[in-house]
Amino acid sequence: MKSLKILIADDQLLTREGLRTILDLENDIEVVGVAKNGVEACELAEKLQPGLVLLDIQMPLMDGIAALKRIKSASPNTYVLMLTTFVETDYIVEAMANGASGYMLKDMDGDKMIASIRDTAAGQFILPAAVAAKLAAKISRVSDQFERMHRNGLEPIRLTEREEEVARLIMKGLNNREIAETMHVAEGTARNYISNLYGKLEVVDRAQAIIRLQEWV
Repeated sequence: MKSLKILIADDQLLTREGLRTILDLENDIEVVGVAKNGVEACELAEKLQPGLVLLDIQMPLMDGIAALKRIKSASPNTYVLMLTTFVETDYIVEAMANGASGYMLKDMDGDKMIASIRDTAAGQFILPAAVAAKLAAKISRVSDQFERMHRNGLEPIRLTEREEEVARLIMKGLNNREIAETMHVAEGTARNYISNLYGKLEVVDRAQAIIRLQEWV
């Protein structure tokens, strides 16, 4: 008898249908709906009242974090597992802070995925080893940064994971085009990250940024 109702939200058709096929084979799981963007996910969650939502982070119209906030606000008892192909600690922390029940990687083995879903429905928090390792490394970096700032009499600067990556690439001497290629983003996007970094560092050019960044190491 089907007992756990699940809503799948992912902008990729193959992922949505692949997950639906895998989960519908289980006797105790029923996929009651699928959504291709964050707005649909919120609307279907309100309409169908699933016990658990598999929610992709990167979706059009409304991303997974925004959808998570809306779903948990409307239905606090609904479990939400964030579904992703990549691991960025900024997303991990924000999702956890807004009530996510954990993370599930899209390339996870089918049996482990089903076990994770059942564990979530039983009230457990799900954090794959790869995600936990990335989060632990982030916490360590932040702790080290605060220690260095305190030792040097400087105010700590909070950077996003992307800004930290830009900072490391700038320190390596890469130009804007090379930074964009390394990060697999458009050059305009890379320039935006660099501009945001400059603003937080309170500098106006690369030379000043490098000097400021050297104070951290």
